[in-house]
Amino acid sequence: VQLQASGGGLVQPGGSLRLACAASGRFFSGALMGWYRQAPGKQREFLAHITGIGVTNYADSVKGRFTISRDNAKNTVYLQVNSLKPEDTAVYYCNLVYDRMYWGQGTQVTVSS
Repeated sequence: VQLQASGGGLVQPGGSLRLACAASGRFFSGALMGWYRQAPGKQREFLAHITGIGVTNYADSVKGRFTISRDNAKNTVYLQVNSLKPEDTAVYYCNLVYDRMYWGQGTQVTVSS
């Protein structure tokens, strides 16, 4: 299984981004997929995950600002991130749980004026 994340970048406070993560390889199409992030000097932090039938779960810190979704036909999971703050600056990673947990390479999100 390979995961390719994209969509990160430099954005001003209050801005938005849409991150995408495309999965390829052999896995169950309904596998759990999710997003994490890791800021410099901090541990990797859970953000959200979504089941194959669209049931979602969010970390309290991002509820109401971040929205996870998926397109099973494209094997892609998305993370819409709104009202960004400087403390949201981090590398954002997607993952997929099948026979084990797989990780993408991460996409950098920098929130700065």
